[in-house]
Amino acid sequence: MDIKNRNLFRISRFILLKLPKFFRFLSHFRPTRKRLLFIKTDAIGDYILFRNFIEITKRSEKYKDYRIDILGHPIWRDVVSSYDKEFLNAAYFTNPRGLYEAPLTAFKLALRLFLNNYEVVLQPAYTRIFATDGLAALTAAKHIIGYQSDHEGIEPRHKSKTDAFYTQMLLLPAGVYFEFHRNRFFFESVLNERIAINAPSITTGINPKKGIAILPGAGAFKRGWEQEKFLQLIKLIKQHTTQPIYLIGGPAEVAAGDYLMANLAGGSVENFINKTSLPQLIEKIASSALLIANETGAIHIAVAAQTPSVCILGGGHFERFAPYPDDVAFGPVCVYDKLPCYYCNWDCIFETAPTDPFPCISGISLEKVWAKVLPLLPHNSN
Repeated sequence: MDIKNRNLFRISRFILLKLPKFFRFLSHFRPTRKRLLFIKTDAIGDYILFRNFIEITKRSEKYKDYRIDILGHPIWRDVVSSYDKEFLNAAYFTNPRGLYEAPLTAFKLALRLFLNNYEVVLQPAYTRIFATDGLAALTAAKHIIGYQSDHEGIEPRHKSKTDAFYTQMLLLPAGVYFEFHRNRFFFESVLNERIAINAPSITTGINPKKGIAILPGAGAFKRGWEQEKFLQLIKLIKQHTTQPIYLIGGPAEVAAGDYLMANLAGGSVENFINKTSLPQLIEKIASSALLIANETGAIHIAVAAQTPSVCILGGGHFERFAPYPDDVAFGPVCVYDKLPCYYCNWDCIFETAPTDPFPCISGISLEKVWAKVLPLLPHNSN
């Protein structure tokens, strides 16, 4: 946790860790309502792996009569508006890590949630952080349900306090590791019903698929394949197909996109990086015949949109987000160089230069990626 203003942090910490007790007292004087809140403030990939359960919860026997709200991350606000608003009464958005040094913002959001009089709060994220634990507690809902969690996102000294905020904490079975399966287990436990789906899905109505989409960045720089290798990969692709090639991504991919455009022949690729909204990015992936990317939200979008994909995969969260289980029809073809230190939660044991990726990424050769890409190349366009 990178805190720059310790005084502001102390005030926010008081609001998130101490004020829930007072809000719980006040809750005895408010009416009970059939209202449910999801707290899901992770990145876009996490949302794609979660969003199908919004509809399932809304249609469930247990909560079909409830008004359902969501507290989410602003990065995927437009996805909620485009695909999920019919199942939600209201949506609120915050970057929870930004609340640690913004006590007034944290208090205003907490008060808004408290005044909504939620009966149930569901926080399905396995990796909890104490900001969202605190917000869940500040709702003073009758039922607050989450996972027992690990310490990847929350320090033990904070978790020992926020565990007490939950009225029910689910223990993840040892055999449930893949993130989508974790979400399914959570909602099966909460809804008391079996859920048949085994992968995310999103309906765009786009068909047929054409072209090759390439996202040359990652959520964090050190988790991404080198841009020089992406350049050589694109040159190989150009030798084997006349299908259009699209560069896609957001602000984090601008530098890589500029490098590729500067080193490729003019007109050989189309650069959509930082030129699309998130719903438009989803449509671009859905309309492509192949996606090539690092382990990012784009891979999960491709699975949900049934677009074939190649995922260049490191070891930090190996098997939690990728590879997908074998029974998923459109799971990504993953390329990796498995090291003994895999499953490290990106707490790398190796010292690397700031400009170099982690060894589990940089060790993946161009030849190894090309061997996976070549069989999936779409047929030449007319």
